[in-house]
Amino acid sequence: MTRTQESTAHWGTFQVEISDDGRAVVETRPYPDDPDAAPAISAVAEGLRHRSRVTRPAVRRRWLERGPGPDPLRGSPDDPYVEVDWDEALDLLADELRRVRAAHGNRAIFGGSYGWGSAGRFHHAQSQLHRFLNSIGGYTRSINDYSRGASLVLLPHLIGPIGMRELRNRPPSWGHIAEHTDLLIAFGGLRRSNTWVVPGGHDRHVGTRLARDAAASTRIVSVSAQRDDTLTELDAEWVGIRPGTDTAVLLALTHTLVAEGLADDAFLATHTVGADRVRAYLRGETDGVDKTPEWAEALSGVPAGTIRDLARRAASGRTLVNVTYSLQRAEHGEQAVFAAVTFAGFLGQIGLPGGGFTHGYGSMGDYGVGVAPVPLPTFPQGRNPVTDFIPCARITDLLLRGGETIPYDGGTLDLPDIRLVYWAGGNPFHHHQDLRRLSEALTGVDTLVVNEFHWTPTARHADIVLPAATGLERDDLAAGAGDTRLRTMPRAVEPVGDAREEFWIYDQLARRLDADYAEGRDSREWLEKIYEDWRERPDTPDAPPFADFWRDGGTPLPQHHYRDGAFTDFRADPVAHSLDTPSGRIELFSATLDGFGLDDTAGHAVWIDTAEPPGSPYDLELLCTQPSHRLHSQLDMAAPSRSTKVAGREPVRLHPSDAAARGLTDGDVALVRSAQGSLLAGVVTTDAQLPGVAQMHTGAWYDPSAPRIADCINGNVNVLTKDIGTSHLTQASSGARVAVSITRYDGEVPPIRAYEPPPLATR
Repeated sequence: MTRTQESTAHWGTFQVEISDDGRAVVETRPYPDDPDAAPAISAVAEGLRHRSRVTRPAVRRRWLERGPGPDPLRGSPDDPYVEVDWDEALDLLADELRRVRAAHGNRAIFGGSYGWGSAGRFHHAQSQLHRFLNSIGGYTRSINDYSRGASLVLLPHLIGPIGMRELRNRPPSWGHIAEHTDLLIAFGGLRRSNTWVVPGGHDRHVGTRLARDAAASTRIVSVSAQRDDTLTELDAEWVGIRPGTDTAVLLALTHTLVAEGLADDAFLATHTVGADRVRAYLRGETDGVDKTPEWAEALSGVPAGTIRDLARRAASGRTLVNVTYSLQRAEHGEQAVFAAVTFAGFLGQIGLPGGGFTHGYGSMGDYGVGVAPVPLPTFPQGRNPVTDFIPCARITDLLLRGGETIPYDGGTLDLPDIRLVYWAGGNPFHHHQDLRRLSEALTGVDTLVVNEFHWTPTARHADIVLPAATGLERDDLAAGAGDTRLRTMPRAVEPVGDAREEFWIYDQLARRLDADYAEGRDSREWLEKIYEDWRERPDTPDAPPFADFWRDGGTPLPQHHYRDGAFTDFRADPVAHSLDTPSGRIELFSATLDGFGLDDTAGHAVWIDTAEPPGSPYDLELLCTQPSHRLHSQLDMAAPSRSTKVAGREPVRLHPSDAAARGLTDGDVALVRSAQGSLLAGVVTTDAQLPGVAQMHTGAWYDPSAPRIADCINGNVNVLTKDIGTSHLTQASSGARVAVSITRYDGEVPPIRAYEPPPLATR
């Protein structure tokens, strides 16, 4: 006999089957009525007791024997660790925190959590770590995110914080699109696998079904370098485009509206500022380049006739222009978002039912599902007395350039001299770029501390590794934005080995440092408190007391408060409902941006060419996309992710003509190089790629164990990508694409060591 209960991950709610003695998880599986469950769900059970699990506190031997300080061997694949008991590990860490604070101040501590470790509202790695660091005097923090980093800086200048909230919380639902939208132009496609993922998870995955229903009445055009970048069920029209040229096509679409008298001049006059400056740029009056469809064709490969036809179709009916997050994750990627807002502004349909501009379909599973986000229970983090911060994608700059400054959003940021990095709930060796540079940066700190479930690449660089309990080993509650139910996450089994709740870890550390982290409550009492505090809020829906909530497995969240369509009030009355931009309108030309005087940002959308120079050995453009069978790098060692591997490592997709020109066939091992690094990958050929374009998923665990062959033999694309900010304005990630060369690899294929623990000794 077994018993079954519920749990949640960022890729959804699922069933957990537990052995009759309560000691083992037999299986994790989707609910039968989940219409589009994520494949990664089945990986959770395997990950619980995988050989890569961190089961005891461990300290890097060189740090233990030599003490804190820079170490060029930090991160070496053969670097040994010593397993210690909890008291010794916590005493060592408390002493090091005490030393760094006394000698360098709290700004020398970087709290590097990125928050994806658990879907729970209480055991949220980022909140737990930040609360602890705040309780001992604060830390240097990061802001923004890797997904939307450039947009989060740019868009407030164009539509203001009010517009940002509406764009995120009130995009047209798929049902609204089905009713009102004639044409949906999806720049970057509408990738199905991205809809499986929501921070906090969703009760059921409904986005695919809703999109399919909308496609019955709405024509969808996917502008992407990959034909299969959009769900096949949508029967989307594919416009193949060279990566990185979306801005040029969007400018040419807008040029067509102006040249053919299709622009909505009345809307531009009453709801926007800067249209005349944009027109002058489109006509080449400022730079001598007329942004015609022919000009865009030469850059993008999209025929001029296709561009003109698409502009005319957009102007002839109700059109929604969507840009995925991926387009702005590149050098000058914010310009694609700027140009899309401009095109939508000239169409004049912003604020109309089913029309305008959106930024998120095909990027997240909670976008446009028609459920209003409601406030959710949170674990309070306290106040951070340290004011220093960086955009999250500038970690390596922070660690390598302490004491310098970087430009950001019209100003400058000081980079503190970081001595201790405390990481929890994320893996920078997935999110960050140019991993050789990141690894080098980590060798320069005094101490790197990691709370982890598994011996991830980040853990393999750490000096102190503390084993954290997983979502199946602790009580919690979960819901994602736009969810239908707040759900319980009861503990399924006891923690493996000596793993502990991070709440317990921080409480024990705080006691050693004479700080109050827990306020006299244990984790169960805190769980009840954050629920009851939420239940008593005036904007919380009716909810039962905690005991009833826990017994029933959750409580419904309201689904009827969703209000379709951003900017409807602003459109109806742009004076009474003005935006909080300097002009109160949509700023197609921003005097603020123009006044920053940056050489890579103007007051309006501009084309900046980032193509490789003629004669470059890197003759293919590699798209680096989110994986389908894991979330980021989570559980890469488990069966769902392994099922996608080719030749035992991450695959690279190529057009058959590109493969043939390089003597490659399906199943071969290829050596992929860029100016930043190299990797081994398994070859897959497909005509869904444009010629000249390759594609790999992010998230393979970094394996530098055979540097004579490649920087990563497991296929982590971030050894290839550039660690440069999108621009001096936004300083976001440029990891979505990179120029590469690909050749056949015929040498000895080394074994993958990424999923093995390091050499371990005991004391």
